[in-house]
Amino acid sequence: MRRSRTTWVSLALLSAALTVPVLPAQTASATSATVAQTACPTGWGSLDKVGAATATASLTNVRTGRHDCYDRMVVDVPGAGTGTGYWVRYVDQLRQDGSGQVVPVAGGAVLEVRVMAPSYDPETGVPTYPARPGRPLPGVDLTGYRTFRDARFVGSFEGDTQLGLGVRARLPFRVLTLTDRVVVDVAHAWTSG
Repeated sequence: MRRSRTTWVSLALLSAALTVPVLPAQTASATSATVAQTACPTGWGSLDKVGAATATASLTNVRTGRHDCYDRMVVDVPGAGTGTGYWVRYVDQLRQDGSGQVVPVAGGAVLEVRVMAPSYDPETGVPTYPARPGRPLPGVDLTGYRTFRDARFVGSFEGDTQLGLGVRARLPFRVLTLTDRVVVDVAHAWTSG
């Protein structure tokens, strides 16, 4: 009788010990679900991206932001709606329209961001964006960014504005036109997660 009671107690303790690992497995499952929810998009590619212009308005601001999967540049063009044209591409050297002068941009790769909007009022010639050619973008601080390394104003010529975006490496990017702005997102990596 004593032996059978000892056996039952041993089995109960063993059973309790075996059920403890179930809790961490459930926690790991919840963690995996969280990671799946924050998986990064893929498939953007690194080839040129072009959008046709249907509106005319002036560029007034450029700002940047950090996200879990990408760094973002936003070019504000109030009054343009979603009709602001753009051409975004990787280049070996960034050359200023008109003069052909090379504008140095730091980083492992350089994106030329061309927005079909002047940085001045076409009627008066008065600047609408306070930037100088070859200089960093006013008010843009890239400290702590995972992908962006440098952001330069190249110039505004014949209604187009050129910006240089230095990135860590040639990474996939996308371009979106939202109401009154052009958005350039550059991924932190080629794969998701």
